[in-house]
Amino acid sequence: MAASLTLSLAVIAILASAASATNITEILSGFPEYSEFNDLLTKTKLADEINSREPVTVCVLPNGALSSFTGKYPLSVVKNILALHVLLDYFDAPKLHKISEGSVLSTTLYQTTGNAGGQLGFVNITDVKGGKVAFGSGVPGSPLDSTFSKSVKTFPYNLSVIEISKAIAPSAVLTAPSASTSNITALLEKAGCKTFAALLASSGVLKVYESAVDKGLTIFAPNDEAFKATDAPDLSKLTNAEVVSLLQYHALASYTPVGTLKQTKGTIATLATNGAGKYDLSVKTAGDSVSLDTGVDSSRIASTVLDSTPLCIFTVDSLLLPVELFGKAPSPAPGPAPEVSPSPSPAETPTPASSPEPAAAPSPFKSPPAPPTNSPDGAPSEGPTADSQNSTTDKKKNAGVALEAPAAMKMLLTVSVSVFACVLMS
Repeated sequence: MAASLTLSLAVIAILASAASATNITEILSGFPEYSEFNDLLTKTKLADEINSREPVTVCVLPNGALSSFTGKYPLSVVKNILALHVLLDYFDAPKLHKISEGSVLSTTLYQTTGNAGGQLGFVNITDVKGGKVAFGSGVPGSPLDSTFSKSVKTFPYNLSVIEISKAIAPSAVLTAPSASTSNITALLEKAGCKTFAALLASSGVLKVYESAVDKGLTIFAPNDEAFKATDAPDLSKLTNAEVVSLLQYHALASYTPVGTLKQTKGTIATLATNGAGKYDLSVKTAGDSVSLDTGVDSSRIASTVLDSTPLCIFTVDSLLLPVELFGKAPSPAPGPAPEVSPSPSPAETPTPASSPEPAAAPSPFKSPPAPPTNSPDGAPSEGPTADSQNSTTDKKKNAGVALEAPAAMKMLLTVSVSVFACVLMS
């Protein structure tokens, strides 16, 4: 048992190590020549998005290659440039040198933001003369002025890290508006959240939001239909202070894009949080779907209105109702006990008023005795009694129970050895 436990722990450790190995930040930390690129992935939260996706190829740049952009443009624009260097496909060196028809357009992480028009969210990869592989923007007419330098790290066929010679930065990405120039009210109204926007303005919470943007802000805006839902609360019954708390509960004091939300464990504080465990949220994920659990209900993130460092705005399909204002969700009522149908009673038959007591029912007929046989010496003269049958059954049950634990341990050991063997063979 001690050996199997040790082996199981070893397998778990190996699997945990494999999981951490595909963390892009951990991978690049072993290559100091990419420290600036790695730092930007962390600041823009793109690292979380990369870690939540498979397959993916990260086109890294050596230190200094992005200095002309980081010193001139806000972090929101730099994030868009970096997102163009994250391909949503697996490309290692052999695949790059054997591209079908010599050229391919690969979807990038920037395409998923919804801000990329035309082919702006794609990268053109082309095999050129001399065995080189060229990279450029997917926008027609863009130069292929970046080339494949080398493979840095691969995890077939989930994650590949390659180095390219020059940043891919089409002019349309460089002119993207920064978060500081974004009009929160206009964005919310355009996204179908007019009721929420009006409440923010009338309550004064909009100014709280605007003052928090520079340090990081994430807004979860209920759409107009959420306020019309039959289970939506009557906000007119809340005090002004409670309305303010409710609206602040719909925002986080940090830039938290969807990739970061997917990686979030435990509870997260909101703008309304005024103490440990007060006005907090928890995140639930199912595939690409992300929901926010308040303890009263759950609301799904429906769309991304804006993802521009340091501001992120999402729409949600229902209001976020904090426990502090609306109480905890009721515990589910116990299910009804199963109905047991009574055995049908025999139909009553009329009897005379002075009917005699019924005679005792005749005993069932006895089976005729079996023909005499020559029993071996020492054989029992009668069949086993009911007690002896029950005893035999109990022994069988106990034997089954006694066998279950070793069988389960054997199965665990078999699975552990199989996983361990697969890890060694790979």
